[in-house]
Amino acid sequence: MKLPALILILLTPLAYAGSLNLEIQHLWEGKSIDLAESQLTTKAGETISITRLSYLLSEPQLLEKGSNSTSGNWMRRADWFAYVDASIPTSTISMGNLPSKKFTNLRFHLGLNPSVNTSDTSQYPAQHPLNPTVNNLHWSPQTGYIFLALEGHLKSGTNTSGFTYHLGNSWNKVTVTLPADLDLTRNTTVTLHFHLDRLFNTSSPIKIADQNSTHSRKNDPLAALIKKHAASCFSIANIRYTSPTIHKNPIQKPINTTGTPYHFRLAENFPIPHLPTDYPLSNERVALGRALFHETSLSRNDTISCASCHQQQHAFTDPKRFSEGTEKQMGKRNSMPLFNLAWKNNFFWDGRASSLRTQALIPIEDHLEMDEKFQNVAAKLKQTEHYPKLFKKAFGSSSITPEHLGIAIEQFLITLTSYNSRFDLTGKGKATLTNQEKRGFELFMTENDPRRSLKGADCFHCHGGAFFTDHQFHNNGLPPTEDIGLAAFTGKKSDRAKFSTPSLRNIALTAPYMHDGRFKTLEEVVKHYNSGVHRSATLDPNLAKHPNSGLGLSEKDQAALVAFLKTLTDPQFSQDPP
Repeated sequence: MKLPALILILLTPLAYAGSLNLEIQHLWEGKSIDLAESQLTTKAGETISITRLSYLLSEPQLLEKGSNSTSGNWMRRADWFAYVDASIPTSTISMGNLPSKKFTNLRFHLGLNPSVNTSDTSQYPAQHPLNPTVNNLHWSPQTGYIFLALEGHLKSGTNTSGFTYHLGNSWNKVTVTLPADLDLTRNTTVTLHFHLDRLFNTSSPIKIADQNSTHSRKNDPLAALIKKHAASCFSIANIRYTSPTIHKNPIQKPINTTGTPYHFRLAENFPIPHLPTDYPLSNERVALGRALFHETSLSRNDTISCASCHQQQHAFTDPKRFSEGTEKQMGKRNSMPLFNLAWKNNFFWDGRASSLRTQALIPIEDHLEMDEKFQNVAAKLKQTEHYPKLFKKAFGSSSITPEHLGIAIEQFLITLTSYNSRFDLTGKGKATLTNQEKRGFELFMTENDPRRSLKGADCFHCHGGAFFTDHQFHNNGLPPTEDIGLAAFTGKKSDRAKFSTPSLRNIALTAPYMHDGRFKTLEEVVKHYNSGVHRSATLDPNLAKHPNSGLGLSEKDQAALVAFLKTLTDPQFSQDPP
């Protein structure tokens, strides 16, 4: 769902320098891979499908023509990074304008050097490849990034299991050197092929049934094997040239600067979000959005507002399993909590809204919710004394349009940030966890891997990072229903039963749980993951790799996990609004 990030850094001010672009395509035995759809057979005779293939590239180098490869003039870019996602058929990455010279070798790294790997992620701009929200490859401040994430399913008869290969840690950085005849006096595009089959079809092939996961700890033979063969996965398939061009400044979209700039508060360990640029946050737009969020005139019979189904004392969700509409009609899904939305890219349980301003408008016309028409909403708001004035202050015009209404609600929702739980205070030395809560956190962050004597809850794969969510879509093993989730939006069988992964922040306030509110308590949720996961073809690999019997956590450990989850409550989301 998310495009690979691009970072353009000029090495020189040469206006007519050639540019270098990399087009990366992912293949298996010479054929393009359709993630999750392609059935692949390895040299070990196993049938697999791939659900995730993404990685980080860094430090490209070019060897100037006529130079010796060992002692010659390598031009090095220490400030260039790229995130590549194989779910996009061709990932195009720009290296920007480069000196107008000829080169004979292209070199880059799969992975990061130690200082970058453990750097402060909050320094990277919103669309930077190393921003964790962009790449979803950051483990933790201590262990850094995943360099290569490879996940998928193993088919064996009618059974399906999962595998998760995560190559990381600085000692596993891979250097790739490719001979190439590059003439950068012209614009140059290099087509790179990533041959995934070369990881599996080696003289010592990986047998997934015997080794279904790695997190690249030291002396891990599987990680060493992946590192050994990763460089051979890359090859140059084609080089093409176009004439150099004069780079013109891009046309800037108009920016509405009406109002007073809003001071957006950001937690120290949170990555920089991609805030609106066409309508920068303003106090006036936020105030209007807050009023509209609590405005019952948005509904057909003036009885419900957004706040009716998203209550602040419940972290802006509904304690009912299904919310009631204007005529007490029942919705089909549990209301999602609303906080830290500035870092999300897709909204609703099935991801059908690509922006928060779009998402904010859909419930107004939904028959099961507010069941109203925009023209009627505008007419009602215009009749009031205060709304035309509020729109004037917010947008410079008293005109009430769907666009302005959606933007205003978006701006209010963006301000709902949560980062002040007891767990957060513990990290600052202002609070402490009990021994039970510490045990719960240990279980939360530990992979369940009997082969390596690791017995954990394995929660961090989908609920890791500062937000306690990866903002992705997963099939988490609920028994099937008519609601097919993401697949209804994408049309892909491989997305069946996948739903948005909610944040575990404030989880103690947001019962009932799951997209359909089927679990009333956290204890029921933990029990589901411990022993009640339903296996299917789209079950997330991080769950599918576990034994059929489940995690096998003791009742004491399950209680410890629940105790830890309760430390993620932010006090501001457990009280009535002023």
